[in-house]
Amino acid sequence: MTSLLDAAHLDGRFFDGHWIEGGQGYDVLEPATGAVLARAASVDAATVTKTATAARAAQQGWAAATADVRAGIFVQAAALARAHAEEIVTWTMRESGSVRAKAEFELAITIKAIELAAAMPHQAQGLVLPSEPGRLSLARRRPLGVVGVIAPFNFPLYLAMRAVAPALAVGNAVMLKPDPRTAICGGLVIARLFELAGLPAGVLSVLPGGGEAGAALCADPNVAMIQFTGSTGAGRKVGEAASRHLKKVSLELGGKNTLIVLDDADLDLATRNAAWGAWLHQGQICMTAGRILVHRAIFDAFAARLAEKAKALPAGDPMSGTVAVGPLISRPQLDHALDILDRSVADGARVMAGGTAQGLCLAPTVLDGVKPGMAAFEEEIFAPVAVL
Repeated sequence: MTSLLDAAHLDGRFFDGHWIEGGQGYDVLEPATGAVLARAASVDAATVTKTATAARAAQQGWAAATADVRAGIFVQAAALARAHAEEIVTWTMRESGSVRAKAEFELAITIKAIELAAAMPHQAQGLVLPSEPGRLSLARRRPLGVVGVIAPFNFPLYLAMRAVAPALAVGNAVMLKPDPRTAICGGLVIARLFELAGLPAGVLSVLPGGGEAGAALCADPNVAMIQFTGSTGAGRKVGEAASRHLKKVSLELGGKNTLIVLDDADLDLATRNAAWGAWLHQGQICMTAGRILVHRAIFDAFAARLAEKAKALPAGDPMSGTVAVGPLISRPQLDHALDILDRSVADGARVMAGGTAQGLCLAPTVLDGVKPGMAAFEEEIFAPVAVL
């Protein structure tokens, strides 16, 4: 079986139904090793504008396609994802720093998202509304037109696909801008799946790029809606930009979630759950356990167990097959986490385990004695730090 992605796809190209040279691109790096994995395009605002115009034109024919035609493409895309599973998992591990179990889980729920989208063309497309006798009032659901999707780096494949697939399924064209750090597993993989599945040219475009591309997507009059997943700061900018043009907006942003451990808890179970909640995918998840509130009666015992567990979890290159925690996505993200740790320790917190980094790999960390007002209590860390 041939590869899903070959050298031509990995040499600075973007996808608009065809593979186009993207001008000045950038190197895609493996966070665990610093190795160059590929060359990605970096599209500018003019490319976004041109692509949006073509997407608006292509969308009309796609929306007119029968339910069977649209559903069949999704069935084929899911089959292709299964057939190329190992290649997709490997890209996710190398490019995003995922350990194998997380990458395999991400692919599984991505395939599920495609399969759920395959059912959408055959679902009811409207409602019968209350009306007077002798009259019939109908409400018909219609596609918006072109939907822009700005996807993140942490679950790059799934968090892109869960927006792309349903938007396509109901007859929209989609313009996907993956995070520049995960342009392959969060972008080009999706382009190839739908290209090989037979999606008409122009209905899906994948446009790697930075802030300029995202801003152009939010402003373009051919784009009716923006779906954004990412940081709260960036989400505010997206919401403001899109609202100026009266676009529909869906935002999933950051969080500082609390896990509460009461005094009657099973300590072994609570420790396992806290470790999972704080350190899964290096803590780079908006639903991570950002702070753990533990009842005073069991605090010391719980903290000791969690610190012991942290010391037993190896961190390093996911491709080695021997680690539980991989690298953070980039040096700025590591610096952000270390800065929060330093400020919190200066204010009286104590590092019980971890707190050190090798390359971009921050060892699973337990921070004790954290109080309201400290940086670790208030700020989203997005790193493998359990804040007690």
